[in-house]
Amino acid sequence: MMNSPIFSRGSIAATLFSLMLLACASSGDSSSAATESQEIQSQLLGDMPLPAGSKILSADSLIIGRGDNWVGRAVLTGVQNSTDIYAFFQAEYPKAGWTTVSAIKAKTSILVFTKGDRTSTVELNDGSFTGPKTLITITASPKNANVVAPKK
Repeated sequence: MMNSPIFSRGSIAATLFSLMLLACASSGDSSSAATESQEIQSQLLGDMPLPAGSKILSADSLIIGRGDNWVGRAVLTGVQNSTDIYAFFQAEYPKAGWTTVSAIKAKTSILVFTKGDRTSTVELNDGSFTGPKTLITITASPKNANVVAPKK
C-alpha cells in the first residue's frame, strides 16, 4: 500500500492545533504566549499581516504549505469589530506589498488583493453575540491557477 503525498484536512488541523498548544504551553507569561502565537501564524501565513489578537481556527482552516507560498483557507477570529478589521486590511496589506483589486464594505465585507503571482481574498463577517467580534476568512491561491469549468 502506497502512502499518499496529499495531506488530509484532519492531519493539517491536528498539526495546526499542536502548534498552537505548543505556543500556549511554552510559557506562563501571557504576553510571551501571545507573541509566540503571532510568530506561528506568521510562519504559516507568511507576508500576510493579521490584526492584533486574531487567532486561527484550525478546525475550519485548510492551509497547504507555509510562509509566503501557502494556499488554501485560513479562518480566524478577530477581537476588533468588522469595521476596524476592514480598515486594518485596507491599510496594512498595501504596506506589505499587496495591491488592492477590489474592496466591498457591507454586512459581509470582501477585499481582494494580489501580490506577484498570488491572489488573496479576505472575507469579514460579524461574529456572534457571545463569540468573537469578527470572523475572518483569508483564501490564498496562485493568481493564474488553471481552473477548468465542469462539463455540463
